[in-house]
Amino acid sequence: MKAEHWYLYLVRTASGSLYTGITTDVERRFAEHQAGAPKGARSLRGKGPLVLVFSAPAGDRSRASSLEWQIKRWTRARKEALVRGELCLAATE
Repeated sequence: MKAEHWYLYLVRTASGSLYTGITTDVERRFAEHQAGAPKGARSLRGKGPLVLVFSAPAGDRSRASSLEWQIKRWTRARKEALVRGELCLAATE
């Protein structure tokens, strides 16, 4: 079985909120979010235009899920620092 490479990404909504997610294909997943139903995240529907503001390799699915869980608990200021490149994912371990 082929090892999958997972990515963590952040999407900014029109109101400035940041959505955190994981995927094996960032471009495809972002397109799904932009298109809305049925595959886009419910929490992003009707909140466009959406902008992909961050993506980075996150290892296997287990590590990606762990990173996603951690980052969703971060403050907005810390997420914004990640988007600006002032933090790196390796610092979350």
